[in-house]
Formats: sequence, structure tokens, C-alpha cells
Amino acid sequence: MLRYIEGVSARLLVVVMPKWFNTAGPCKPDIHYMLSATERLPEIKQLIAQENYFVIHAPRQVGKTTAMITLAQELTASGQYTAVMLSLEVGAVFSHDPELAGRAILDEWQDAIKFYLPPELHPSHNILGESGRHIGAFLAAWSQESPRPLVVFLDEIDALSDETLVSVLRQIRSGFPRRPKGFPQSVTLVGMRDVRDYKYASGGSDRLNTSSPFNIKVRSFTLSNFTLEDVRNLYQQHTDATGQIFTPEAVDLAFHLTQGQPWLVNAIAKEIVEYIATDPATPVTVDLVNQAKEILIRRQDTHLDSLAERLREDRVRAVIQPILAGQELPNVPQDDIRYVLDLGLCTNQDGLTIANPIYQEVIPRVLAYVTTASIGYVQPIWLSEQGEFLPNRLLEAFLLFWRQHGEPLFGSTPYPEIAPHLVLMAFLHRVINGGGTLEREYAIGSGKMDICLRYGKVTLGMELKVWRDRRSNPLKEGLSQLDKYLSGLSLDTGWLVIFDRRKGLPPLSDRTTTENVISPAGREIIVIRG
Repeated sequence: MLRYIEGVSARLLVVVMPKWFNTAGPCKPDIHYMLSATERLPEIKQLIAQENYFVIHAPRQVGKTTAMITLAQELTASGQYTAVMLSLEVGAVFSHDPELAGRAILDEWQDAIKFYLPPELHPSHNILGESGRHIGAFLAAWSQESPRPLVVFLDEIDALSDETLVSVLRQIRSGFPRRPKGFPQSVTLVGMRDVRDYKYASGGSDRLNTSSPFNIKVRSFTLSNFTLEDVRNLYQQHTDATGQIFTPEAVDLAFHLTQGQPWLVNAIAKEIVEYIATDPATPVTVDLVNQAKEILIRRQDTHLDSLAERLREDRVRAVIQPILAGQELPNVPQDDIRYVLDLGLCTNQDGLTIANPIYQEVIPRVLAYVTTASIGYVQPIWLSEQGEFLPNRLLEAFLLFWRQHGEPLFGSTPYPEIAPHLVLMAFLHRVINGGGTLEREYAIGSGKMDICLRYGKVTLGMELKVWRDRRSNPLKEGLSQLDKYLSGLSLDTGWLVIFDRRKGLPPLSDRTTTENVISPAGREIIVIRG
């Protein structure tokens, strides 16, 4: 990008490097749109000045590494500290050999220090650490010879596990009393989880369940998502650089869909400005944001894919399954709830819920993936010859599919309590592959899942209920709840699907029926029982 600057006696040609929305690795100020690290972490400088050791934990790709690199550079540039972010990740392959892990980590640190710090702040080349305590000895020796107090951010701490993890934590704890002249003034552990959730295979547990190896921490806190104002500021940087505007409604929708999750905020904007609407003269509208959202959900990039891997963990299933089913949360350990919060899968701001609308779409889609793949070819009789969507024909196709394949497919789902939900959604995924979209709403204690299918000009709202043993018929409650959902969609008709999970019933193929009823609000409802 070229800009001319008029001077008194010369006309200067200035090359302005373009910037981009970043979705891979730490942000670089010269090429990426980004927000201030210190504004996102206003307490850190005071904690460092007080010679504190602390923990920062947050889900992947919310900007932890970017924030720590930027903050370390600011602290060093101030002339008050020698500050650097160092990674522990290379020690992960030596989980049971602290000696080899320590050597690998120090070797990596030497390269990072040379890259991030000026030569006058480098440690001596002969600082190698002592056998068995490489990390602690290195930090002690460097602190003693550094012309400024040493501040160290240790990234990827939870990549370590077992003996190596405990060894590193104890070496840091051992040196803590000698700070700031004999050990770093401040050490920050940076990772996805808090100390008690670090991996340690011992006594039948797969995590520490205690912060004792690092009980010197003054506090643990998390890097929060972007606020609505943050999203506006980030997108405004692109407008200032290119002239391409984001309408206020588009910004609001992007924030709603992502709830400020930094990777998602950047990914939506990147998809739009680099692939969908590359002409800066094209304003970014609500329609473009929705289009980008659907692309991200279907594509399941690395961020969404890695998040989905967690769904099969027992402690995650224990929390996510009742949320999807709309059931009350059972008596699960408090650590399991904290774990899904730390992973960024859920939020607890207004009760425990899935973290954002995009995750709400991705999670059921991932859980139904194998089932969707198991479904053979389904004739799309729900489309007319002109490609119009026909809800009555969709009902016919679904009933045929449900009677023939519903029960056998229950075993293909990873969450048995909501197997019928996932099989139905697997079928609907096949339907929308032709050009429609699915939206889902669910929450703990609601006793339901709502689904909105949009295809062309047609919008179909449906509610899923479960009839379990020792529970009353959910028909009356379901009709009332469906009325509220359809009212929000401005629809006069809809489906109420009741999954009968009571014991001793005939086969699904024999008990699947439909019935037309009128809801309390006068809407025409098709009740499907199966």
C-alpha cells in the first residue's frame, strides 16, 4: 500500500505495510490487527512490582502468548526489568526424565533469549544449570548477574507432566525466597489450566488436584474474552487501514456469535475481508457475518477441531451431556465444572451454558459426525423440482428414516443419554448440506432442545423433549415451550418431537407416530413420538 505525504519542498512516497486478522500463533504488531496486552491484563504490572509469582490460565487461542510477549517487551523497554517469555513445551516429551527435559528446555531458552533480548541483558554462556535442577540453577545464576530484576513468563507450563512437571514447579518454589537478587523477581506460569489441573499420573488420578508444588502463587486469573468495545476497536483498525467499514449491526452480531472469543472474532473478520468481500468498497454486513459463521462451522478449523477433541473426555461428557439434554446438572465434581470453564467450552456468567452460539452449533455437529457418516444415501424428496423446500415431504422422509435406521444408529453416538437427539441432528445435517442452516438452543434445567432449520425461504422450528421413566408425559409442557420458541421465530407452525426413553417399550419402528394438535396459543403443531 502506497501513501504520498506532502512536504514543504518534497513529495515523499511512504510504503505502508498491510495488516491482517490473525488466527494462527502470536500476533505481530507490524502485520496484525491487535489489542493492547496491558489493557487486557491491567493488574499484572502491580503484581510484578510486588515481587509476586502467579498463574495465568485461559483456553487456547485467546491471546495468552501474544499478551505475554508484548508485556515482556514493554517491561524490558521501560529499562526497569529484564523481562522475557520462555516456553517449556520442548520438555513435554521427557515427562519421566527431568534431567533430559531440563537440558532441552535450557537449550530452547538460550535461543529465545538471544531473539527477544538485547546482548547486554543476555545471561553468560557458561550458565548451564546443575544436574537435577537445571531450571532453578539457571534462573538463580541469571538473576544474580542481571543488571536489572529478572521477570520471566513461562509459557505452555501444562504441556509438562508427571515427574518433569513437579520437578520444574519445585525448583521454582525453592528459589522463591531468594528473589529478586538471587532468583527472578516475578515468575508467571502461563497455560490452559490452573495448577491443580496439571497432568500428573499418580495414585489413580491424572492431575495434581492440588497447588502445593507451586503454593507460592499469589493468585490465579484468566485472560478474558474481548468486550464488545474491544471487537469494535479491532475491526475499526481494519476500517482505518483500508476504508472497508463494518456496519454497527455486523459488529454486534459478530460479538453475539463469538461472545468475544478472540480466535473466533478474528476468524470471522478474516473470512470476510480476505475471501468473501475482498473489495474494500464492500461494507461488512450482518449477512456477510452469518455467511462467515456458517463457513467456520462447516470447516471446523484447527481451533474448533481441537476443542471438539475434548468432548470425548469423561469429565467433559459429565457436564456437556446434561446441558445438551436440558437436564439438571448431576452431582459432578467441582473440578469437572472448573475444567470445562478453563477449556473455554462453557461459561458461568448466567448459569452454566455453552460459551457462545458458534460452539453451540459446533458441539452437536461434532458429536453427530460419526452418525452422519453412518447414514447412507437419503433421497432428498424434501426438495421440489425447482429446488424449493417442502416441509411436509421432509416429515415423510424423516419418519421413513427414523423407523428404519433410528434405533440401530443410537449406538454410534458418543453421548448415550442424548442418542436420539444426535441421530435426528445427523439426519438434519444431511438435509442442510444442500444449502440450509441449523440453529440450536439448549440450557441446563430447561428440559428441552430447540432447533431452527432454515432452507431458502422456509423456516422450520422444532422442539425436542424426552419422556423418561417416573416422569409425566411431556406433551403439555412441550407445547407451551414450543409456543414461546415459535413466537420468537414469528412462526405459526412447528414440530414437537418426543423421544420416549421409558423401559419396556415396543421397537422404535413400531411406536413412531405423528399427530396434529393445536397449541395453547393456537398454533398448528405436528407431534412426533418415537
